[in-house]
Amino acid sequence: MIPSDHVAKFRNAMPFWMSLLFVPLAIFGAINGGWTLWVLPLFAWYFFALLDAFLGLNLHNADPQLDDEHLNWYRLITVIWAPIQFGLLFGMIWYASDAPNLSTGEKFGLFFGVGVITGTVGINYSHELMHQKDRKERFLGDWLLSMVLYSHFRSEHLLVHHRYVGTPRDPVTARYNEGFHKFFPRVLKQCWFSAFNAEKSMLARKGKDWTDLSNPFFKYWVMQGAMLLLAFLMGGFIGLLLFLWQAFVAIWQLELVNYIEHYGLTRKHLGDGKYEHVKPRHSWNAAHKASNWLLINLQRHSDHHYKPDRRFPLLQNYEATEAPQLPYGYPIMTMAAMVPPLWRRVMNKRVRQWRNMYYPEITDWKPYNKALNP
Repeated sequence: MIPSDHVAKFRNAMPFWMSLLFVPLAIFGAINGGWTLWVLPLFAWYFFALLDAFLGLNLHNADPQLDDEHLNWYRLITVIWAPIQFGLLFGMIWYASDAPNLSTGEKFGLFFGVGVITGTVGINYSHELMHQKDRKERFLGDWLLSMVLYSHFRSEHLLVHHRYVGTPRDPVTARYNEGFHKFFPRVLKQCWFSAFNAEKSMLARKGKDWTDLSNPFFKYWVMQGAMLLLAFLMGGFIGLLLFLWQAFVAIWQLELVNYIEHYGLTRKHLGDGKYEHVKPRHSWNAAHKASNWLLINLQRHSDHHYKPDRRFPLLQNYEATEAPQLPYGYPIMTMAAMVPPLWRRVMNKRVRQWRNMYYPEITDWKPYNKALNP
């Protein structure tokens, strides 16, 4: 008989396993084509938004001192996802490349949905894994990122974003009044260079050149090259194109989230190029229950910046007096971000309220705006 405490741990973790539902939805779309191809992205965006509306907020905080033994069922979903995604992605490439029941447009529609999976779930889980101390988990994170050709995200996120968030040196801190369609091409370019330069600087401090094989970019290139080769072997030229398309969609999903997480929030400049320490106030938060199930508590973003290696079930919620709150969960907010006038209407007033609340002594924000929008 299974001990009752194991059953309770399993039951508590199960909502976070809803990501597995994406697999049969993708297969359903691949087999049937047509309108069924819309089921998967609608499930990711609207189903969880509707659940948020019905289920409301989760303001409960788990004991942050719980050890990994109590978190096994939570940890397991992030560990098993990499091989599941790998099998789904390349199985789909093998099937769809020559599928007689799918037109060319339907094939790309199918892989739009696959990109929603590899971005919404895959990159998000890689983010959880890259922050852990266990080398096997970090490898799984690298594996997931190689499937979307965005391996440098690990270097950029760990060495640049967490250190410089809310300052001009962080490319993925969205600037006040900067629309997503301007933000997206900017970060695609800047993040790669900031990640490479961060690794190059680390090697230089050790007396090594960037060409030293300890530079993780060599691992990134090998893993990404292997993914491209496998996509071609599994599906030929069309398989390669489908792989590239899902990678682009996944990166778009990631950068939409990056855009909303810190939009318009800046750390106070202390002079001589120094900024105040990162505080809960420097991230937008959302306590919406269902979208936090989908995104494994990524929306508790302030606590993630406070304790980057804290596993997702232990991330703490902050009240509105401690950290700024989004009016809706990420699924709705990312859709709003695609319409810059709507986004500014919803968020700019909240940024101004945030400035008045936390930095009433700053009466002229023009220098900050200019620094973040060179």
